[in-house]
Amino acid sequence: MSERWVIHLPVVVSDLVSAQRLARVVAHWTHVLPQIEPGGTTVSPENEQNVRHWAFCDRQLPGGQRCLLRPEHDGECSRRFRLR
Repeated sequence: MSERWVIHLPVVVSDLVSAQRLARVVAHWTHVLPQIEPGGTTVSPENEQNVRHWAFCDRQLPGGQRCLLRPEHDGECSRRFRLR
């Protein structure tokens, strides 16, 4: 068994875009914790938790960390948050 654990924190929002936006905000607040890799944040429908949608761009940057911009963003990837 893997020594990694995942915390599932249910929230209620009305649509995918709102869920992704809220996930990015929560990830931004928690990024100061060394255990958090905000770029790996995903969201899923309540009754289809195996269907995941990225909250951030899924491209990896040099060094193995993920881009912290929204999915399908314009321009170059970045490790700097942009909450828009």
